[in-house]
Amino acid sequence: MNTYSLVHRDPAPDLYGRLRVQRHDLDPARRFFQRVGGRGDFGTVTGVAAPGFPAYARILHPASLAGTPVRWADVAAAYGRTVTSATRWHALIGMDRDYTNATAYGRAGVWDEHPCEGPTPADLARALLPYLARHTTTPDHCWFGLWHGYGRLDFDHVPTFPTPERDEVLLAGALADAPSPELMEDFAELPDLWWPQDAAWCLGGDVGLVSTYVGGTPELIADLLAAPDLEAHPVAPGATVD
Repeated sequence: MNTYSLVHRDPAPDLYGRLRVQRHDLDPARRFFQRVGGRGDFGTVTGVAAPGFPAYARILHPASLAGTPVRWADVAAAYGRTVTSATRWHALIGMDRDYTNATAYGRAGVWDEHPCEGPTPADLARALLPYLARHTTTPDHCWFGLWHGYGRLDFDHVPTFPTPERDEVLLAGALADAPSPELMEDFAELPDLWWPQDAAWCLGGDVGLVSTYVGGTPELIADLLAAPDLEAHPVAPGATVD
């Protein structure tokens, strides 16, 4: 007999931060994926973001030292290694894939916390906003997908749309409001998927990943790769994600 009570989840709100939860019309998601040509394969760049774009970038979530962001390139230099578009965090620091379960990690004076796993961290999201805004005509009219399985809110009765191995709640709002869920609570996840009404680009993240992926025009990807406040690498659409 199971004597454990169910974990309490608050009812799904009408607003997730400043993003509106869409409870009826999921056509914007259907039209977007039809327009770009599908949903990609699970575990690949286009499965996390979306297929159909001419170029893609991998944006690395920073590690940290005493709360200050640390670039992967700086961590790599401390280990005598280099970072490429295919670098995996655990291999970079010489640990196995279960590195999050280790009791000892870090390198004195270099880093003491792993990169954040999951959707785009709020600080990184804010850094991305101006680059994304420059490459859409509809920055005030965007759509977002939030995996319904994060567990803190009960989205069981909210309709969802499918992506590879995920069911996403559809949210609507301005691009500038993408980081607003952090206003709800410290650990509120940002949306996994972002795309503007004009379908000019798509940003994707996922639970367990330490990178965010963006598909868009060559001009957008060039901007991301050149951004001094981002650590970005070009990546193939079919590449494995990490």
